[in-house]
Amino acid sequence: MTKPSSIMRPKIVFLDQATLGPNIRLRRPRFDHSWVSYPETAPEDVVTRLQEAQIAITNKVALNRAILAQLPTLEMIAIAATGTNIVDLEAAKEHNITVSNITSYATETVPEHVFMLILALARNLPGYRHDVAAGKWQRSGQFCFFTHEICDLAGRQLGIIGGGELGRAVARLGKAFGMKAVFAGRKEAPENQPLKPGYRPFAEVLATSDVISLHCPLTPTTRGLISTPEFQLMQRRPILINTARGGVIDELALIEALQTGRIRGAGIDVVEQEPPAPDHPYFQLLKMPNFILTPHIAWGSQQARQRLADKLIENIENFIAGQPTNVVNP
Repeated sequence: MTKPSSIMRPKIVFLDQATLGPNIRLRRPRFDHSWVSYPETAPEDVVTRLQEAQIAITNKVALNRAILAQLPTLEMIAIAATGTNIVDLEAAKEHNITVSNITSYATETVPEHVFMLILALARNLPGYRHDVAAGKWQRSGQFCFFTHEICDLAGRQLGIIGGGELGRAVARLGKAFGMKAVFAGRKEAPENQPLKPGYRPFAEVLATSDVISLHCPLTPTTRGLISTPEFQLMQRRPILINTARGGVIDELALIEALQTGRIRGAGIDVVEQEPPAPDHPYFQLLKMPNFILTPHIAWGSQQARQRLADKLIENIENFIAGQPTNVVNP
């Protein structure tokens, strides 16, 4: 989708620049423009702030059909992330609005975060840290003590749901640890449908994996992808890691699976509603040594955030030049 080259001095509005975090250099586009930036934007302020704007930048501020219908001047939405579920892509296309996202900026930081969670849970790091702080080592009378199970990763199966760039990068790290990495086919795929090399049926991956890591986008198809029936398939009591989107997991089903021992542990970086409410049941799980919750930071190394910021401006410049990049609603 190519926009006219006659756009004169476009107005660019960044709705939630604070989501990029501190110490990030966000250069301005190399063309004449006006720039307005807000640290954050409440839903009721979106339409007002985007009035007369040609380009909107958003990370987590939702732009739905009703909002887009009230923005006749808008010509581009630059998403400051990979996930596109915050924008109604079909409505944007109907309004002739180009939507671009950002890829290939987190291929080191996300897999490293995944393996931080895997290693911490496989070797029970939170449990041992708690026990040492509580004085159990001092009271044990031994040079070491074993209050929690410790598991090696070598020889274990790493099941990956989502075979994109991040999923493949996690597989490479898994192989470096001596793990056997396999990818899950689509959940809804027919049983007799041929699978690509390295892929196995969805249910088989759940049943045979020691670690399961989620790297799929949040779509109507993947919402609630892992729920009670899927947990019941997990015969090897795996460690479950989610750095994708919170809605991919049925959160209540995950809580039950942890509390009943259906899975060995869970490392969660994303929640369906972010930030979660103070009474979210995940906070009760933090008392358990086999549950780790991090605040959606798998993507957030300093280097990755700077790459994202640079690519964000490149997408905008390419759009104005009539050669839009990373278009997700062609």
